[in-house]
Amino acid sequence: MRVSTSTLYDQGVRSMLQQQEGMFKLQQHLSTGKRIMTPSDDPIGAARAHELSQSLSLNEQYKDNRYRAMDSLQQVDSTLGSISNVIQNVRTMAVAAGNPAFSDNERQMMATELRGHFEHLLGLANTKDEQGNYLFSGFKGGTQPFEQANGSVTYQGDQGQRLIQVSSSRLLPVSETGDAIFEPGGQSLFDTVNDFITALETPGGGAALSSAVSTALQDLDVALDNVLTKRAAAGSGLQEIDALQQIGEDTAVQYQQSLSRLQDLDFAQAISDMTRQQALLEVSQKTFNRVSGLSLFNII
Repeated sequence: MRVSTSTLYDQGVRSMLQQQEGMFKLQQHLSTGKRIMTPSDDPIGAARAHELSQSLSLNEQYKDNRYRAMDSLQQVDSTLGSISNVIQNVRTMAVAAGNPAFSDNERQMMATELRGHFEHLLGLANTKDEQGNYLFSGFKGGTQPFEQANGSVTYQGDQGQRLIQVSSSRLLPVSETGDAIFEPGGQSLFDTVNDFITALETPGGGAALSSAVSTALQDLDVALDNVLTKRAAAGSGLQEIDALQQIGEDTAVQYQQSLSRLQDLDFAQAISDMTRQQALLEVSQKTFNRVSGLSLFNII
């Protein structure tokens, strides 16, 4: 079988191109520090790395969600703390108002102070979050939850409780509805305070005032217990977020380590491969030069 000169030439060129391509790929791996540059480098490893990257990205999104949930619950907790303080102040005044030694004028002064507490309470009920949405209006974030008209306060929100996905398996409540906070058992906290103010403003005192004080204290105790329960729920949510944050951080480290094992280059092995590839290229070049330089004149 006769091998033509052109065939030998083509084989030599092809061999050098293959060696050069191998060198180029190794140089790319060394420059990026990555073992897998394209799926063809390791199809199974590339698929697994893609899955891990997606899981890592999703875990990062849950982390962002947890920060949002934390901000919301902290504001709910803080606002509920302020509400409980107002209720306690009103309760203290209700206890004091039962003193029969107070005059009508003194009770009028107490009523004026209670009006301030009432307005403060209404302001807290209409608190907005950092995005400008009302905190206690349910899903109707753009609607003011409580409106005062004709001496009464009505709830304008709905019964929706906002939820945030804080992990793959947990939707965490991050809000409370206004009626759940200010209308426990169907009794409006605003009506309780307003009715008590009216009783204080009514001259004479006596048995009617004593009954009003007793009713106010009873309703205020129910309202305070309810607010404290809601605040405890917010605190429990914050504790859960702290635990989930730690789990999320540990999970992220595990994903990153697994991804590193799949993608990161073994530099010692790559340098060894580079040295071997370079030697093969030099051999191919020398062989090509010798073969391409042969002619009949060399034989003669």
